[in-house]
Amino acid sequence: MKKVRSYVLADQDMAFLNHDDRRGVRLELEYLKAEALLREHRVRHTILVMGSTRTARGDPWYRIAREFGRIVGRSRGAALMTGGGPGIMEAANRGALEAGGLSIGMNIDLPVPQRANRYCTPGLSLRFRYFALRKLHFLLRARALVAFPGGFGTFDELFETLTLVQTRKIRPIPIVLVGEAWWRRAVDFDFLCSQGMIRDADRTIFSYAENAREIQRAIQRRLPPSETRIKPRSRRQAVTQTGATAKRRAGSSAPAPRAAPRGPRRARSAGRAAGSRAQARSRH
Repeated sequence: MKKVRSYVLADQDMAFLNHDDRRGVRLELEYLKAEALLREHRVRHTILVMGSTRTARGDPWYRIAREFGRIVGRSRGAALMTGGGPGIMEAANRGALEAGGLSIGMNIDLPVPQRANRYCTPGLSLRFRYFALRKLHFLLRARALVAFPGGFGTFDELFETLTLVQTRKIRPIPIVLVGEAWWRRAVDFDFLCSQGMIRDADRTIFSYAENAREIQRAIQRRLPPSETRIKPRSRRQAVTQTGATAKRRAGSSAPAPRAAPRGPRRARSAGRAAGSRAQARSRH
């Protein structure tokens, strides 16, 4: 006689949840869990860094990514976000964490497991089943994308972001390619333009940089004044800003000046009008 499995509640039944028909539910849950964690940590803006997992710690690109991570970490204006793996992603996360900033890693489950780096803020080393949801969270809060030399994964994220900006599906964000000589050899954007595959204006969607400070400046040049700037504030600036804010608040809470009373003026005007009418009657 076939043994009947006892009933398991739907939210605890992994066989039920993993069925193809429940893919929509899994997609929603994956979005909601990551969103809840990011909100819990008050993550509003991010700087996204992409690059090869194969970059060794002694590589110059690793050093630059780590230095840029420190710049973002010190700025406190945005969290540093990567794919959470080794190589360039580890370097950027490492620099941000060393500087005391928020460091986020978004790993992906693969047939060959990817090793998550250990330089993420506790609670912010996330894992995804679906590339689509991972990409969504990469860009939902992104204020800039920095792409270091990399392989298929780096190209995937870069070209998806270029396409979304080109087609205005997202607001334009600074896109910085690190290592102009490397990128010009890897992708011939000039050839694409000469063949009519992209417009000349499309080449202005991105810019190049060679070191961490140049990346910082490239982001600042392209961000509108209302957006997050990757620039550490000095203590003097912070005090000045605090004082100005206090003055604005004090000014807004002060009672509005009272209007001058209109009664006497109206009475005088009425008196003059009455006198004029009386003089007119006496003439007649």
